[in-house]
Amino acid sequence: MKAVRDARETRTGRGAKAKDEGPDAPGEWSAYGVLLQYLRKRAGLNQQQLGDAIGYSLEQVASVEQGRRPAKAAFTVAAERALEAGGVLEALQGEVDRAKLPKFFRNVALLEAEALSRFSYDPLLIPGLLQTEAYAQALLEAHFPPLDDETIEQRVTARLARQSLLTCKRPPVVFVFVVEEDALQRLVGNRAVMRQQLESLLASSRRRNVELQIMPTARGAHSGLNGPMVLLESKDRRRHVYIDAQGVVTVRSQEDEVSEFWLRYGMLRTQALNTEESSRLIERMAGEL
Repeated sequence: MKAVRDARETRTGRGAKAKDEGPDAPGEWSAYGVLLQYLRKRAGLNQQQLGDAIGYSLEQVASVEQGRRPAKAAFTVAAERALEAGGVLEALQGEVDRAKLPKFFRNVALLEAEALSRFSYDPLLIPGLLQTEAYAQALLEAHFPPLDDETIEQRVTARLARQSLLTCKRPPVVFVFVVEEDALQRLVGNRAVMRQQLESLLASSRRRNVELQIMPTARGAHSGLNGPMVLLESKDRRRHVYIDAQGVVTVRSQEDEVSEFWLRYGMLRTQALNTEESSRLIERMAGEL
C-alpha cells in the first residue's frame, strides 16, 4: 500500500527528535499513525504545517504518526477538520483509546463496548466508569510498582474515555452499580477529591439509564464479600461475567456458571439500599467532607 510505504519512508518527521518506537506500542497506534500520515500527504502538508493547523507541535504530530504516542480525541477532531478525513480517524479513536488500557483489560473493554447492559458490584473502590479524573489519577499514582507519568496519563485518559458508554444513545446501555459504603469512605487523594467524586456519583445516578445502590456496612456478611464482579449482556443476549482481582481478569460465559452470578447479583440488589436511600447517603457523606 502506498500509505504504508510512505509511512516507512518518513518514520521520523523532518525536524522531529528521532526516537525508536517502544517495543510494546500497540498496533492500533501505529495503524492510526499510518492513516494520519497518508491523509496529511494527500492534503499536501508536512508535519509542521499540520501541527500549526490543529494547534499541536511538530514533535506531537510526529509521535502520533510514528505510533509512539496515542492520539487524544481533541487531536482527532482537529485533524479530521484540517484534513477533511471524512470520519476515518474518528472511526479509529475508540481502538486507540482501548489500546491505552492495560493489556489484561482490553478484551473486556470490547465486551463492554458491545453490551446492552452492565451490572457490577464493587467492594473496595468507586467503579472506573464513575471515577472522576482526580480520583483515577490518585489511584494510579498509588500503584506499585510505580507507573511512569506517561503511563498514568494514558490510563487516566483511557478510563475517562470509557465513560462515554454511559451516554451511548444507540440504544442506551443499562447500568446498575452496587457499591460498598466502605468504598465511599476510603479517602482517595484528599477531602476535596472525595467530595468532588461523591458529587459526581450523584450526577451520574440521575441518568435515566444508570442505577446506583450502596451496600451499607451495617448489612454485615453477604455473598458479595467474595469479591468484585461485572455482569454483561451482549446484543445477541449472551451473558458474560468477568472478575478483575489484582490485575488478573477471568471471564466466564458458560450458562451454568453465569446463572449463579446473576442470581447472586439479584440478591445483592435486594440487600443494598434502594436508589433514593443511596442518594441521600451519598449527599450526607459529601456534606461531611
